[in-house]
Amino acid sequence: MPAPPAHPAGHERMSSVDYAWLRMDRPGNLMQIIGVMIFDGRMDFERLRRTVAQRLLRYRRFRQIAEVGDGAACWRDDPDFDIDAHLRRAVLPPPGDQAALRKFLAGLASEPLNPARPRWEFILVETAGDSALIARFHHAIADGIALAGVMDALTDTLPETATPPPPTPLPAEAADPFGSRHLAALTEAALAPLRTGSALWRAYLDTLADPARIVGHWQTAGSLAGELARLALMPDDTRTRLKGTPGTHKCVAWSAPISLPEVKAVGRVLGCSVNDMLLASAAGAFHGYLREKGDAVAADSELRALVPVNLRTSADAGELGNRFGLVALELPVGIENPLARLYATRARMERLKESRQAWLTYGIIGVAGQLPAPLQNRVLDLLAGKATAVMTNVPGPQGPRWLAGARLRQQMFWVPQSGDIGIGVSILSYDGQVQFGLITDKGLVDDPERIVARFAKEFEKLLWLVLLEPDERLGDPASVEAAVRETLVGSTAAD
Repeated sequence: MPAPPAHPAGHERMSSVDYAWLRMDRPGNLMQIIGVMIFDGRMDFERLRRTVAQRLLRYRRFRQIAEVGDGAACWRDDPDFDIDAHLRRAVLPPPGDQAALRKFLAGLASEPLNPARPRWEFILVETAGDSALIARFHHAIADGIALAGVMDALTDTLPETATPPPPTPLPAEAADPFGSRHLAALTEAALAPLRTGSALWRAYLDTLADPARIVGHWQTAGSLAGELARLALMPDDTRTRLKGTPGTHKCVAWSAPISLPEVKAVGRVLGCSVNDMLLASAAGAFHGYLREKGDAVAADSELRALVPVNLRTSADAGELGNRFGLVALELPVGIENPLARLYATRARMERLKESRQAWLTYGIIGVAGQLPAPLQNRVLDLLAGKATAVMTNVPGPQGPRWLAGARLRQQMFWVPQSGDIGIGVSILSYDGQVQFGLITDKGLVDDPERIVARFAKEFEKLLWLVLLEPDERLGDPASVEAAVRETLVGSTAAD
């Protein structure tokens, strides 16, 4: 591969992966990550401005423009950078409630960021009695895990902090979204075939600097042919009202928080991870929504979600950019029994943890970023066309945080969707709670609040089973279902 062209001072070569994300923008799916932080009381705008200037702008990327030319891209320092072009205020129309905030956020989801400036902005919104800070970042700047570290660096653990702390490093294990505690095992699986000789080992190390090489090295090792074939030949998931060509109008919603300690406690009893519990609850929410709409949901119906898996190492701590791959998870939306649905989800997640899909898709995106844009779209559409949703999980701070002296009460973000995917599910934990966010195409789902309202209810079903059923029966979903039916029949007869 030829050496990359030298860039003048103030320019930095953009990685092929970040360039791929930069070019994925479509009118119906903009590649921007949107987040909202809701605070107690009113926030001091000038203090917020000082905090952002001191802490965010220490990351050079937020003062750089994405410049494209001659089939490549670089980050160029903005000579006219003005923080006031990226930080503004807004007032919601009366009554300034959560519904008005959702509508405002949905409008931003369809509004492109200005390509002539660094592609990010903060909007301080005055709601009914409180303040909400909306953040928008183009995905080319960084992935969700890196941006979570950026936002964490803006906040404090105490209401008053004399001097701003340094940017928070991103721990390698911060990506624990969907099994990244098992990231070491997944990485070992990816490395095993490369350890057949020192030359292959050095080749692997090269891929960390240039992910486009990853596919070629793995083909040389002969370890990923089967995985690549499975991705290429993967059948479409079940056709539902959730699948279709997205337009330019979006809807957003977020759920009521769920106690994270409760999720962990129920998971321990059932032998499932927190992610297994949350994913199964999401599958149950989609199942209930489709039934509510009168759609037939067969027992073998599946909703495929593309799930990001963090591939950062300790050497990447504090770095921006995109370092994640994707795995394709089939959510068992056709299974009505919540316990059976949970165990099916767990089994599918276990299989994915043993696969090399995350590294493979990371390499594919890197290769796509070096292709002409139309060919990149064809390559990535092949993957996106197999799925109905994108689903991501980002861990937030597990204690209360303050920004510019205001206490952060609640936060949520919405993940962008690539290709013609019209559903994005986001899971975020903060201060002992976890909640779901949902962004949908209005033409496909114009009432996402009906789906998110079901997330907590699906978890509560598992909670009640743990509380009411004998431990020896919890391993057998069929027997639990039979016992519940027998109880219901007995109650009806008594009435």
